[in-house]
Formats: sequence, C-alpha cells, structure tokens
Amino acid sequence: MASTAMPLPAKASLRRNITDSTESSAAVSPMDSPRPSASSTSLSSMSSVDVNAAKPNFGRMIDTYGNEFTVPDFTIKDIRDAIPKHCFQRSALKGYAYILRDMACLATTFFVFHNYVTPELIPSTPVRAGLWALYTVLQGLFGTGLWVIAHECGHGAFSDSKTLNDFTGWVLHSALLVPYFSWQISHRKHHAATGNMERDMVFVPRTREEQATRLGKLAHELSELAEDAPAYTLFMLVMQQLIGWPNYLLTNVTGHNYHERQREGRGKGKHNGAGGGVNHFNPFSPLYEHRDALLIVYSDIGLALAGTALYYLGSTFGWSNLAVWYFIPYLWVNHWLVAITFLQHTDPTLPHYTGEQWNFVRGAAATIDREMGFVGRQLLHGIVETHVLHHYVATIPFYNADEASDAIRPVMGKHYRSDTKDGALGFIRAMYRSARMCQWVEPSKDAEDAGKGVLFFRNRNGLGTKPLVMPKPE
Repeated sequence: MASTAMPLPAKASLRRNITDSTESSAAVSPMDSPRPSASSTSLSSMSSVDVNAAKPNFGRMIDTYGNEFTVPDFTIKDIRDAIPKHCFQRSALKGYAYILRDMACLATTFFVFHNYVTPELIPSTPVRAGLWALYTVLQGLFGTGLWVIAHECGHGAFSDSKTLNDFTGWVLHSALLVPYFSWQISHRKHHAATGNMERDMVFVPRTREEQATRLGKLAHELSELAEDAPAYTLFMLVMQQLIGWPNYLLTNVTGHNYHERQREGRGKGKHNGAGGGVNHFNPFSPLYEHRDALLIVYSDIGLALAGTALYYLGSTFGWSNLAVWYFIPYLWVNHWLVAITFLQHTDPTLPHYTGEQWNFVRGAAATIDREMGFVGRQLLHGIVETHVLHHYVATIPFYNADEASDAIRPVMGKHYRSDTKDGALGFIRAMYRSARMCQWVEPSKDAEDAGKGVLFFRNRNGLGTKPLVMPKPE
C-alpha cells in the first residue's frame, strides 16, 4: 500500500501536500459533518443522518501540520454496508493454525539457540551475546503475534464461540502476564469512546493546562518556553517503551481520570497514578462494574498460574537463563505494544474531542494506519496496518482486515488516515516525530462554538502550527 504521508519537512514548512481525492486525510482536509447530535454515543443513532438539520458552527480548525480540518460526515451503517459479508466470517480453525504457527516459531527459535549458540560451538563471548540478543528480539516479535491473537479473542474476532474466545485469550494473555478479562473490559470501553477526552480508557493526551502543571508553569507560558532538547525527547521515549505498559496496568496512567463519575460509586476518592486505587488487578477498581468482579479475579488467577510456572522454571534452570529466555523478550513484547498503541492514536493529523463534540464515528476516524512491512503484516498479524478498520468493526478477524480496509476507504474518503512511507523504518521515525510534535491538545486559534470542542496536538518545539498565545491572567 502506498504511503499517504509525506516526509517531515523543515520547521519552516510543515504543511502536507494534497495530491488526489483518494489520498488520506493525513495529507488533506475532510468534509463537513451534517450530524445533528454530536454527543450521541449510541451506534443506532449514528445509522442515519438528518441532512436538513442545521450544521453546527466549527469555525476554522487547523491540525498540527497546518491542514484545515472538518469532522467526518458518514455513518457507521455506511461503513458496515461497504464491507463484503465474508469479511465478517470467523474461523477458530484458522485462528488456531496461526497460534500453532507462532508457537512453532517460538519453539524453533529456542531449540536452535539453546542447542547451537553454546560455548562449545561459538567460543566468542561477544558473538554469543549478540546472537542471544537477536534471540530476544525474535521471541519478542513472535510473542507479540500471540498477544495480538489474544487481543482478537477479547473482541470476539477469533471464533463464533464466546467461550472459546475467552478461554483461548485467557491462556495466551496470562502466559504473557496480561490480565485477560481486566484488559478486555477496559479495552472495549476504549473502543466505545476512542478520542473522547473524558471517557477514553486507554489514551487521553494531556490538555494544555495539564501539560503546564506538569512543567510547573501556567497555561499561558507554554507558548513562551524553550524547546525540549532532542536528547530529552529520546530519553522520555525510552522510558515510555520500558515502563509504559506495566505503568498503565498498575496506575491507568494514560486513561481518563474522571473516576468520580463511575455510576456505582467505585471511583469515590480514586485517581490515576501510584496509590490512586485505579488499576487492572483490583476487582473493586473504578475501571469496572460490580458485575465484572469475578472476571477480574479470573484474570488474577491466570497471572498467578503463569507466575508460578515462571518461578518453577527460574528455580530449576536459573534466573539468569529465565531472564534471557523469557523476561527480556517480554520487555520487547511490551515495547511493541506501547509503540503500536502510541502511534495508532498519536499523530500531528489526529483530533481529539470533548464529550459534547464526540461521537463514535468521529472517534473511530481519529486513528491512523501505519506500515511495518513483513514484520507488521505477518508476525504482528496486521495490527499496525488495519487499525482504522478495527476501530469501526472490531469483530472482523485480522486475516480479513486488509480486504475490509480497502472496502471502507472510499466511504471514509479524505477522512481516512495513513502514514506508510518507508515501512518499518518510517514507523520508528514516526515515534520520534510524534513525541516532538504531539505534546498536548488544545482548540485551534480560529475555532468557533462547536469547533472549540475539537482539539489538536501542539508543542513548544517550534514544529507545525503554533500553540495559542494566551493572555496573562489578571
């Protein structure tokens, strides 16, 4: 698939060029939305649009690259109707074939390295160390592939049987130290509120005020601060990749922080962060409802069983061996999960919405497809390349996702976003670019009325659209 993204220009010119009507809205502006009820969260209410209703006034909205933005105008029914019916068909047999393939890759890699990367066959310690480092990278990729299939199970995309989906996902995710049901529940809530600044359960960027507080400044001072050193950006990226996933599970660090609104009162006095009582392991966490409590316990039992098995292996074969065999590949799995999630929801072209301006169609379109070549399409089962489709119809299995993605692009038109230039290398570059350009979100300078509820990334590094210049408080 050809890229719809352009290389990052110099600071003086960051606007992406418009080429043709099929190009993604990473490079061009979408069309106005006639939807009369922006705050509706019901899928049925989004199946039809009253085209005669008065259009809200958005003013002029500008993304970080300087492109003019308007909200999507199609419906979820338009999306579903465009997808060939066979794309919705799920096959447990095909799913298990992929699981066996990934497990065979894991087992074969272990067998080869364990038996042939030895002091007897390879006397050089540096060479052996380099080869075992390669082992951890490969096992991390194969492990991520299994993680993605467990993710399919969580969405019901693995088979027609809910029991089979949940059992398979529970086994796979527990083996990778992921609390299956706990994550499944919060992840589904993320899908139901993607791009909503008040309800998204996975990725909510900082507002201007939150970014200022983090830096110990006032909101109006952000546009006056010196830029971050590139080394600092790189350091923060490394920390994000190392501890981002466990930090999210333990503290909900990137999810919404409106837990007081939990309808059963579970969020009273609780907040994101260490010691805030919001995590994926506590059956009483405000991330869940009372009916979910037993499922959270099942998730914890899965982790306890996996932990017991790992303790046995470490005690029997040595902890340094287990670190190389399992824990370093586990860190690679975490790295890919964080990188993929970060880049699916962070890009200079992507909007976020306040609760009043959000709806499902707008939120699902606030995602982006990228490209990782053979690694992404074969080892990671296309999770990088077909994520926009996944946010519209999460029950389509990954092996049908390319065809379904092709089918919805004409419906989405310029609202479809992708950044596929340079494949896997471009994916890595996008991490650094997004970290530099996407520091907080705020309304556009010339936004009016409803447009003030559509927020775009800004930064203090002099890249792209400048942040608002705010007057000093009296």
